[in-house]
Amino acid sequence: MIIGRCVGETSLNEVNFISKKMPKVGEYVNLSYDGKNVLGMIDSLVRGNVSLNGEIFNPDTIEMIKSLEGDDYYIKGKIRILGDFDDDLRLPRTPAPPGTPVEIASSKILDSIFKSKNSLKLGNLINQSDIEVNVDINKMVSRHLAILAMTGAGKSNTVSVLIDGLLEKNGAIFIFDMHSEYSNSDFKNGEINKIKPVINPIYMSFDEIKGLANIKGSAHIQERYFRNAFKKARKIVENGEATTTDFLQIIYDVLYKRFNDDETSSSDKNKIMDVINKIEDLQDKYGKLFNTNIGNILSKIELGKVNVLDLGQSDEFAAEVLVSHILRNALKSRKANVHSDENNGLEFPVFFILEEAHILAPQSRNPSSKFWISRIAREGRKFGLGLCLVSQSPKSIDQDALSQVNNMIILRLVEPQDQRHVQSASENLSEDLVKQLPSLNIGEAMVLGLMTKIPTLVKIDEFKGRSHGGDIDITSLWVSSKKEKEENLKQEEEDFLNLGGDY
Repeated sequence: MIIGRCVGETSLNEVNFISKKMPKVGEYVNLSYDGKNVLGMIDSLVRGNVSLNGEIFNPDTIEMIKSLEGDDYYIKGKIRILGDFDDDLRLPRTPAPPGTPVEIASSKILDSIFKSKNSLKLGNLINQSDIEVNVDINKMVSRHLAILAMTGAGKSNTVSVLIDGLLEKNGAIFIFDMHSEYSNSDFKNGEINKIKPVINPIYMSFDEIKGLANIKGSAHIQERYFRNAFKKARKIVENGEATTTDFLQIIYDVLYKRFNDDETSSSDKNKIMDVINKIEDLQDKYGKLFNTNIGNILSKIELGKVNVLDLGQSDEFAAEVLVSHILRNALKSRKANVHSDENNGLEFPVFFILEEAHILAPQSRNPSSKFWISRIAREGRKFGLGLCLVSQSPKSIDQDALSQVNNMIILRLVEPQDQRHVQSASENLSEDLVKQLPSLNIGEAMVLGLMTKIPTLVKIDEFKGRSHGGDIDITSLWVSSKKEKEENLKQEEEDFLNLGGDY
């Protein structure tokens, strides 16, 4: 069906068109010229009337012209050229001639574009709901993904749909669950494997534990004593010589022994005592984080399950240490597995989902988690490690980490700074596409990147299982709290009356 024709100067990347029929922004169109079958996407639309121009300032005049001409308006739009459908969507070498017909793309063409072998169904086209949108799993995982949106736009539902789709392929998903949203979820295609946020310290790097102990890099003497004590404590545990499972207590004992050594100068004793005090603080804050009786936390990851690390009760620093520890060990383990003929370490690819990515890879700070997120983003695809950064504050995510992500699912974004930050990180997000982000409804998303052949507007499927990512029903909690209080008061009165009846 012809809806309009190209006008004005055209280019290899875009054309303008005039129409008498109203298409929709995001709708796909077809331009046939010079033996090519070119697919395009409507980026923007305006509606106007030649007679009712912006130079008329009298409402009565407008009413009179409208009564004479009726609904005689034109539609002008811009089409973004996506590629020649018959040539693997390569951009054509010649622009469309002015006057070229603009037709709505057929369902047959779109079906063939959005279907692939190793695919996962995200939802359906917003403008053509009969067309399913599938994304390439291999390219999504190996080239990483970002799910970005304002609060309440549908991030949790999108993540859950992705997880269930990956489980159907027996995928290994690992979620850094910052707000305990997924621990009690119910997925149709797989089970939850809860992993406690506990580390065996013998698998930790010195920098990881030093950061928790708040020993600054400039405190060279404190760092030296702490490093020596850390190494000795780890050796004691590895040799089976420890009399306690409390790793921090072993470090404390090593330092205290050195403190009481007659050969230790008074100046050094002061430095050692500073370290001992920090060990005590570390014990108070993060003692529950360590356990020498467990194995490497990576050994807890199971294939075909949603592996959830519940960080809801962990503070920001502990979360950063856990994330950096797991990502560092995962990269090391996958390298060993890929480069060795033997099956050792992490034996299968893993897709890591990082909720609250703006906390773990912030733009303004440099925690260890940020370093390892960026490292996985650069190197992970070679070893089967994928990242999914999830955030409601894109402007706060480290630009380098975000630019390494080659796929994006962007739900509603209203804040201009968020929009600019995302656009600067994605070469596929044009100015016209950015303008569409505030107009997306809940559950609608713009999908870009290597996992889909063309940019697309998608209505994300509704997750049918049970999850806890939505807003809290505040009024129901108030009412139930009041009811509970009244029932408790009534029970106390009954208990008091019954007590009095015994005399």
